Amino acid sequence: MSPGHIHVPTDCRTVTEILSRVGDKWSVQVVVQLGEGSRRFNELRRSVTGISQRMLTLTLRGLERDGLVTRTVYPTIPPRVDYQLTGLGCSLLKTVRGLGEWAIVNRDEILDARRRFDEGAADQEVHQQRPDAA
Repeated sequence: MSPGHIHVPTDCRTVTEILSRVGDKWSVQVVVQLGEGSRRFNELRRSVTGISQRMLTLTLRGLERDGLVTRTVYPTIPPRVDYQLTGLGCSLLKTVRGLGEWAIVNRDEILDARRRFDEGAADQEVHQQRPDAA
């Protein structure tokens, strides 16, 4: 933040609300799948491991509401429904991919930090159980 930046609480609420949508587990996976092209509902359901039909429906509805995904219904029997990223959704995909690349590049360092933290927490727990050991 620059020294002249003014903190506006309503901006924080807006950012938090948007990040809750685009950062949740299912939305990220759906956006990545749709980054490969238009998909039908059942194609998405098969490609997003572990998602229920209801959760996929809610996720797609939220992404559509936020302007990240379009839903196209074709008048066939049964009706065909395709989902695809909008321009805004494609811009989110770039950010998601960048974050994924960052995670891959830094994975080993993060795993090492976790291991050191967990070992330190275990040592601290032993000392708390035996006050005379300190």
